[in-house]
Amino acid sequence: MNSSPLSRRDVLRAGAAGGLGIALAGSIEAIAGPAAAQAAFRPAVGYGELVPDPAGLLSLPPGFSYTIVAQAGVSLLESGQPTPSDTDGTGCFRSTTGSVLVNNHEIGGSEPYPVPALPGLVYDPGARGGTTTIEVDGEGRRLGEYVSLAGTHNNCAGGITPWGTWLTCEETEQRAGGKYLKDHGYVFEVDPHDRQQNLDPVPLKFLGRYAHEAVAVDPYTHAIYLTEDAGNPNGLYFRWTPPEGFRGGKGALRALAQRPDGDTAGTLQAMRCLLGSQYVADLAEATLPGTRYKVEWVDVPDRDARTVSVRKQFAAGEVTRSRKLEGAWWADGGAYFVASFARHADGSVNEHDGQVWFYDPKTETVTLKTIFGVNPDASVEGNFDGPDTITVSPYGGVILAEDGDGLSHLFGVTEQGKAYPLARNELNESEFAGPAFSLDGKVLFVGIQSPGYVLAITGPWGRPSNADVA
Repeated sequence: MNSSPLSRRDVLRAGAAGGLGIALAGSIEAIAGPAAAQAAFRPAVGYGELVPDPAGLLSLPPGFSYTIVAQAGVSLLESGQPTPSDTDGTGCFRSTTGSVLVNNHEIGGSEPYPVPALPGLVYDPGARGGTTTIEVDGEGRRLGEYVSLAGTHNNCAGGITPWGTWLTCEETEQRAGGKYLKDHGYVFEVDPHDRQQNLDPVPLKFLGRYAHEAVAVDPYTHAIYLTEDAGNPNGLYFRWTPPEGFRGGKGALRALAQRPDGDTAGTLQAMRCLLGSQYVADLAEATLPGTRYKVEWVDVPDRDARTVSVRKQFAAGEVTRSRKLEGAWWADGGAYFVASFARHADGSVNEHDGQVWFYDPKTETVTLKTIFGVNPDASVEGNFDGPDTITVSPYGGVILAEDGDGLSHLFGVTEQGKAYPLARNELNESEFAGPAFSLDGKVLFVGIQSPGYVLAITGPWGRPSNADVA
C-alpha cells in the first residue's frame, strides 16, 4: 500500500516545511468545521484504553487477547517453505473447522520470503507475490497454510465476493519486460475452499489494468466497484457492470475472462461527481461529513492501458479524482471506500488525513461519512492518520487499519462518527492491514505488514461505547 514514489511521510514533511496549514493535533476543525472537530476532541471510549503488551507486539483493550496465526519466515506452509513476507488484504470465509483466510502478500521486489512458485499456481515466474490460504479453528488458531496463487505482483487489498471467493488486486502498472514475462496490474480470483479452481491463474482483464487497491461486489447486480491507489494524476473510483446475462458464482468470472471477448466483457467506467450541477474534480473538495455528491459514470476508453495509463485517458472535467484511494467493503446496501490522505503537494485541493465514503447504488450518490484532520504529531496516542483497509464491524461502525506516521493503530469509528483505538502495534511503526471478522463475529483477524504477522483478536465484543472521555 506504500508503493507510490512520493510517500505520505515525505509529503507531510514537505507540507510542514512549506507552511501549508497543518491542522492542530487531533483537530478536524481546520478542514471540516466545529461539528466534526468535536468528535476528534472528545473521542469515544470504544472498548477502553489500550493495555501495553508484555510481549511487545500488540496492545489491546482490557479483556482482549491475541493469537499469532502466521508469521513471515517463521511459520511453515504445507509445502515446507516459510510463510511469505508483507501480509496485506485478507478475506475471511466460513469453514467446517472455523474459518479460512485468504491472505495477500504485497511483494514487489527484494522482500526476504517470496510466495513459493508451486507448479500450476504461477501466473508469471518473474513475479514474487501472491496469496496464501490459512485454515483456522473457531478461536483463530492455525490448522494449516498453503499457497493459493503465485507469480503475481504487489498483491495489496481486494475484496470478497457474494459467492464466497476472494478477489486479490495487483497494485502496479508493471509491463512485461526484463524479469517480468507478463503484464501486471490485474485482479485475480482465489477460491478459499477448492484448490483445483486456483490452478492455471487467469487475470480478470475486463476489470482493467491499473494500480488496483480494493474491490466491493454488489450481491444483487454483481457489479464490482474498485479503488485505484495512484498519483500524477491521482487515482479514480471505478464500476464494472457485468454483460447482459451474466450470473455470478464460483468460476463465473474466470469463465467470462476466458471468452474470446473476455478482455472487454462488461463495461468499465470511472466515477464523475456533481454537487448540484457543479462538477467536482477532487474528492478532497469535501470537508464536512454528510457532504453528498451525485454520481455519473464515464466509460474507460482502453481498460488494458496498452499505451496510456487508464487514469490518464480522461480530459479535465471528465472524471473525479482522489489521492490514495484504498480499502473497500460492501455493507448497508452500498460500497464503503477510503481515501487515505490528501496534500496540496500531490495536487489535492484540500488537505486531510483520511476520508471514509459510502456509495449508494440506489440513489447514485457518494456521501462523506468521516474525515480526519491533518495530524502534525503522529507520536501522540489518539491522533489517527492514514486509514487504509476497512471492514464494517458486526457491532456497529467501521474498523480501519492505520497506514500513517508514528504510532500504528487499528482503530474504529462509531456509528456516531467518533474514533477510538482498538489495537496498537508495539513492535514497530509498520502498518496494520486486512481487518476481517469471522462470520460469527467472535474473532477479528488483522495483519501487521512488516515483518509480517497475521493475528487473531478475541475478547468481549459488543457495541463500542460512544461515551465522551472526561
